[in-house]
Amino acid sequence: QVQLVESGGGLVQPGGSLRLSCAVSGFTSDDYAIAWFRQAPGKEREGVSCISSRDDRTYYTNSAKGRFAISRDNAKNAVYMEMIRLTPEDTAVYYCAATLRGWGPWCSTPRAFDYWGQGTQVTVSS
Repeated sequence: QVQLVESGGGLVQPGGSLRLSCAVSGFTSDDYAIAWFRQAPGKEREGVSCISSRDDRTYYTNSAKGRFAISRDNAKNAVYMEMIRLTPEDTAVYYCAATLRGWGPWCSTPRAFDYWGQGTQVTVSS
């Protein structure tokens, strides 16, 4: 059974940085994609970044480009997202999700993802 467990959220001042981690387990296929989504109060869940399990293909939403970096460590069964220059608009619950479709144009679409973590809160505030 696929399981995803996020960690690394917290309170950070504007301009600060955080690294989110997603511990991944239970995959029987080596072709999948892991994405980070976020959901702020009163807003729809938004795809932030996505990475292929097989190669270096990645996706970023426009607001994340240049500030966020997704990476994976297959030996540690983990996916990370480094976030810099955080703003209050980045405040949300961040979710790690997995799709067995592999990497593709669906990487920003929540309904394309089969498995979800429990979420980790990121709050950017002074």
